[in-house]
Amino acid sequence: MGIPRPCIPTIGTAVPAGAEWLHEIKHDGYRLMIRKDGDTVSIITRGGYDWTERYPLIVAGALRLRGSFVIDGEGVVCGEDGVADFELLHSRKHGRSCFFYAFDLMERSGEDLRLLPLEERKARLRSLLLRSKMGIVYSDHVAGDDGAKIFKAACEIGLEGIVSKRRDRPYVSGPCKHWIKVKNPNAAWKRRLHSSSL
Repeated sequence: MGIPRPCIPTIGTAVPAGAEWLHEIKHDGYRLMIRKDGDTVSIITRGGYDWTERYPLIVAGALRLRGSFVIDGEGVVCGEDGVADFELLHSRKHGRSCFFYAFDLMERSGEDLRLLPLEERKARLRSLLLRSKMGIVYSDHVAGDDGAKIFKAACEIGLEGIVSKRRDRPYVSGPCKHWIKVKNPNAAWKRRLHSSSL
């Protein structure tokens, strides 16, 4: 399997409630896919560009993991406050500091996992990343009605928002209605503030 097209969340105005939802922090970075096949690692953007050479920390992290895989996630660079800073990432001056928040596992040792429920894919991803010491971080989640609490906390910290996902659904490439992205209303203001201070 090559690298599939990423799942694109639907923009929502409220965090969905109910036991069938998992909620993850949305960091302010670049959507990336990692493919490892033997000793070869590729980092591909949402638009299909190969950015492997830009992010050596992510490559090193992938090489430490066993077997082959395709992981979906987000490349970020954090500011001094520990929050992902899009302007630092976009400047291309900090590529060596870019690391990867991994939130989905699409392939493992040649097995296509996309038809499995999200909850099982994430469990396999967590297991894969037990050996991860640098470069790749597991993106954890909360379940059910705790999503609203996590969204409030994310906004208070200054994060981009959250993505809520149906725990029982397969991975779908392209626009998807069972991934819902709810943005921090102040995130755009924060990005402009960072831009003006660089």
